[in-house]
Amino acid sequence: MRIIGLLLLIFLLAACGQDEKKAEKPADKPAVESPATEETAEPDMDTSSYEAVPAMAHPADNPSSPEKVALGKMLYFDPRLSGDNSISCATCHHPDKGWGDGQPRAIGFGGKELGRHSPTVINSGYFAVQFWDGRAPSLEEQAKGPIQAPGEMNQNPEELVKELNAIPEYKEQFGKVFGESGITLDNIAKAIAAFERTVVSTNSPYDKYMAGDKSAMSASAVSGMNLFFGKAMCVVCHNGPVFTDSGFHNIGVKQQGPLKEDLGRFNVTKDPADKGAFKTPGLRSVSLSPPYMHDGSEATLKDVVDFYNRGGDVAENRSGVITPLGLNDQEVLDLVEFLKALEGEPLKVSMPALPGMTDANEK
Repeated sequence: MRIIGLLLLIFLLAACGQDEKKAEKPADKPAVESPATEETAEPDMDTSSYEAVPAMAHPADNPSSPEKVALGKMLYFDPRLSGDNSISCATCHHPDKGWGDGQPRAIGFGGKELGRHSPTVINSGYFAVQFWDGRAPSLEEQAKGPIQAPGEMNQNPEELVKELNAIPEYKEQFGKVFGESGITLDNIAKAIAAFERTVVSTNSPYDKYMAGDKSAMSASAVSGMNLFFGKAMCVVCHNGPVFTDSGFHNIGVKQQGPLKEDLGRFNVTKDPADKGAFKTPGLRSVSLSPPYMHDGSEATLKDVVDFYNRGGDVAENRSGVITPLGLNDQEVLDLVEFLKALEGEPLKVSMPALPGMTDANEK
């Protein structure tokens, strides 16, 4: 902890007291593939500072149960949650695409391109707030947003409740899980959130390495780890067990997509200091969910590392901690390899059978 604390202090002083603002530190491209050994690579960081992913906490008003998770899984994959029965949660957050959609920006109702990249669901249960701008304080509140948003799923909550109540299997399952309250928008969101909290990335090569298996990461990845916690200063914003400070930072992204300008966190707080600031994403299994940034403007992890290495692209309101890193080509590749080493065990999920769904109305 001494080294990380000293690095944070030095970097904060260098920022002249400005808010720290940053996002990802990924990359993409294999470098040296030889396993790390005591002779080839050693961590410079204090390994006692390592934090494993903790057990998932559940809200007091939404305790988890196998039945609730199973119900949430069905709802997550059910396109009938959208106004025209064509879009499910999984449309933009699919297990086969790193729990994102693989697109620079989400495609919403009617095939319209939206302004932001679909964030991955992986480890979202650990985040303090949800959405790129942090406008939802919980997964439950987040789940209700896209369902009702005209540009996203465009569903009328009252119509949705009626539609699900007309499906005997859903009515029965909601009764078992929620009792007399049955099918409501709040209970739909609670079930989906319970399922999403099971989407956890852990036991990565990094975790195995830190547990003592020095063959778990390549020498290049170990060098990248040293850069992550040292020279590259990724740890300033990407820290803790899921590699996020849960803060909001303007990192100097040049806006791409249909929006000419995206003010990010400012839209929630109205604080001028938050203009262009977005939530720090977690980095576990980050290699599975390209592209990157709030607007999907960086195609690969290497592109992201290159972005940070040059100190971002837009100076206006940019965080003082975003400055050129001075990484050479090999250091960039090493950092990429470390980010790949954060990929946890497979998070594959099978498509559930959907109640009352026939081949004719299945999307």
